[in-house]
Amino acid sequence: MKTGSDPRHIKRVKYFKQLFGSSFKSQKFSPQIDQIIAKNAPDWPINKLNKVDLAILRLAIEELNNNKSTPPKVIIDEAIEIGKTYGTAKTPKFINGVLGSIFKHESQPK
Repeated sequence: MKTGSDPRHIKRVKYFKQLFGSSFKSQKFSPQIDQIIAKNAPDWPINKLNKVDLAILRLAIEELNNNKSTPPKVIIDEAIEIGKTYGTAKTPKFINGVLGSIFKHESQPK
């Protein structure tokens, strides 16, 4: 169970708030991140996703791609925890499903 005082959790929550507070019109992420989301959540077009869910997914995918020192399962767990706090009742399950799919596909040998 995560605690509110976990420094990694605090850092991610702060970053999430910055992402959500900024305009979604200005692209802060590589277009590949949205392509990854679209590929792993084909029933949910990017422009139809809940903005909280989208911000959490972008944050987690960016961290999965750029932070090799943190285990992917920790990043996914943190994204789910943020979803529980800021999303809807369906957010944690959605985040888990999309990130789990990404982890499964990206971690397979090619």
